[in-house]
Amino acid sequence: MPRRHSQGVCRRRKGRDPRQSAVRGTPQAGRSAGAVKTAALVAAALVLLACGGRDSADDQGLHKDIENSTDGAEVTFDATIVTDPVESGGHERFQVRTSTGEVLEVDHNTSLAESVPAHKGDGLVIHGRLYVDPGPRYGVHCTHAETSSGCPDPGWIEYNNHYYE
Repeated sequence: MPRRHSQGVCRRRKGRDPRQSAVRGTPQAGRSAGAVKTAALVAAALVLLACGGRDSADDQGLHKDIENSTDGAEVTFDATIVTDPVESGGHERFQVRTSTGEVLEVDHNTSLAESVPAHKGDGLVIHGRLYVDPGPRYGVHCTHAETSSGCPDPGWIEYNNHYYE
């Protein structure tokens, strides 16, 4: 049977705060439970951001892949739309100019990803696979999140701080 304090009498060990226990430990000056939770959430968010972020643009890497005609290279780059997008056969196609001056065709599969509401002159960040056609003609496809044997890595197009994938 649990011990009860006699009614009206609170027994306390001399020199100890009754709220302090082995579980609670010594009270920390200036620290509340809310502040500790907030600090833990901020730390978790930083870890997720550092580990789970998207690739950043590597315009020079794309330039080298084009110089070497590296068909199938995974690329992320900044671009400006040169021609208005045209929908054809479940794909949105448009040309872009990279920051290093190359012009590429973007072949964005709209049956797997949402259409990008961008127009000539708009800036984008594109992540996909470089393809090299005879000519040579360069382009990027696999700009969607759904993967397959032809597109093993998820891709995306960033426009106005929104990802179309």
